Amino acid sequence: MKVAISVPDRVHRAADRAARRLRVPRSRLYVRAVEAFLDTISEEDVTRRLDEVYGETPGAPDPFLAGSARATLRRSS
Repeated sequence: MKVAISVPDRVHRAADRAARRLRVPRSRLYVRAVEAFLDTISEEDVTRRLDEVYGETPGAPDPFLAGSARATLRRSS
């Protein structure tokens, strides 16, 4: 599919240089860039959703586990 987009001149020049250096057509370079961006925002979306489920800060420790840890530390000292 063909798509017409506008990019700043500096971005266009940098893309041309990168495409020549990588020996790929400029359109392939843009496809790779968009794919990389989509992967990044997809990972961010997963992290955001996990944060919504589990919270960004840990809650209070489980009382049983905290007590067991203290008992273990006392025995090992």
